[in-house]
Amino acid sequence: MGRRSRKRTSVPLSAAARADAAKARARAGVADAPLAAPPRAAPGAPTAPPPSRAARNRSRREAAPAAPWGSFPLVELSVLAAIGLGVWGIVQGGREGLVLLAAAALLGSVAGLEVSIREHLGGYRSHTIVLSLTLAIAVMAALFFSRVTRPVPVLVGVGAFAVACLGLRALYGRRAGRLHAR
Repeated sequence: MGRRSRKRTSVPLSAAARADAAKARARAGVADAPLAAPPRAAPGAPTAPPPSRAARNRSRREAAPAAPWGSFPLVELSVLAAIGLGVWGIVQGGREGLVLLAAAALLGSVAGLEVSIREHLGGYRSHTIVLSLTLAIAVMAALFFSRVTRPVPVLVGVGAFAVACLGLRALYGRRAGRLHAR
């Protein structure tokens, strides 16, 4: 079960509503939070400035898993090629333009999927739903093109999604250093 926000509402609650909320917190084993604001530093006391936006972004980028091919910008070049193919497909028009647009969508999707796989397996960010849906769509496409009757690809795809979701969630939990994934 997820954690609830501890933000206070700006609308004052009635005494009955406050009592009900206190009972619910007591049943859940949550201690009452102080209603006062956190203490402030004394005027004139030196305070550490908050980290700059560039420093926060740099630390996030440094925590991301590195690509196996090093610093070569393969994903970025793939996305750039997909954009170029997409523009060319729009300008070309007709049947050839549709083929170019489909190639652009496929190339861009593969580039994004590679980043999702790398981040998920590295324990950096969870991409369970994206990866599970990709597997389910691939299974359904394979069954569709093998001429299996109508309801079977959907049922097998839903099963593949569910199994992949559970497995990828557990895998991410292990890679991220958690005993169980949330």
